[in-house]
Amino acid sequence: MTSNVPAREVSMRELQGMLGVSRSVLSGLVAAGFVTPARGPRNAYRFTFQDAVLLRTALQLRAARIPPRKIIAALSRLREALPDELPLTGIRVSAVGNDVAVRTGPSQWDAVTGQLLLDFEVAEIKGDVVFLDTAPARRHGDRQAEEWYDLGEQLRSSDVNGAEQAYRNAIELSPRPYYAAYVDLGALLCELDARCNDALRVFDEALVHFPDDAVLHFNRAIAFEELGRFDDAEQSYQRCLELDPAYADAHHNLAILLEKRGDPQGLLRHLNAYRRLTT
Repeated sequence: MTSNVPAREVSMRELQGMLGVSRSVLSGLVAAGFVTPARGPRNAYRFTFQDAVLLRTALQLRAARIPPRKIIAALSRLREALPDELPLTGIRVSAVGNDVAVRTGPSQWDAVTGQLLLDFEVAEIKGDVVFLDTAPARRHGDRQAEEWYDLGEQLRSSDVNGAEQAYRNAIELSPRPYYAAYVDLGALLCELDARCNDALRVFDEALVHFPDDAVLHFNRAIAFEELGRFDDAEQSYQRCLELDPAYADAHHNLAILLEKRGDPQGLLRHLNAYRRLTT
């Protein structure tokens, strides 16, 4: 059954965040004719889900050294086959040798010929991408949130931007505060250059719901350390240990921090605690 609800569109800035590329790169892809976005207020570009998938696919396939003629042919075929909205199973586009494969749910097909591919026909993948919509419908409550969270876990090592968006979707869609998604999203952001402030915002939001959680205070302390906010880091480690005196890693990290801050007694106290807990 088709829906009369118009497909959601995103701005150039939103698409830059999804794809992790500059405005000039996106403008170049539009100028090259990969997509033809609509125009919104003040003549600004408005991109659909299909546009975003096609642009991200073009970027990834170009990075995988797929010949330009195959990229153009694959995008033409993909444009015809893509739904207006992201399916619950997601869409994966892969460079398989010199070919382009698309997977939606259990099915995998050649993006140029449309021929279905069997798993044993797939060669070593040189690069792939999973595109995540930024605002999927609020369907299925807990199950929907869990599916986004699981996808985030799968993407952590291969698609950091996708993993971030999946965790955020899990948090947004969950009927109740999603503890694991908060923890993993914050940790993911803190591992990235210049994202520790974003991680702090995630941890602070989580602490509104879980104020007495030692893990959140510990991770928050790490983010403060990365930002050079050592007073705040020390306080967060101390709060973590108030909640869980047996948190060995907090003793270890606090000992090192206190050594840097010229507190040898604090260093010895927490280092001894760490040794007692780990021996």
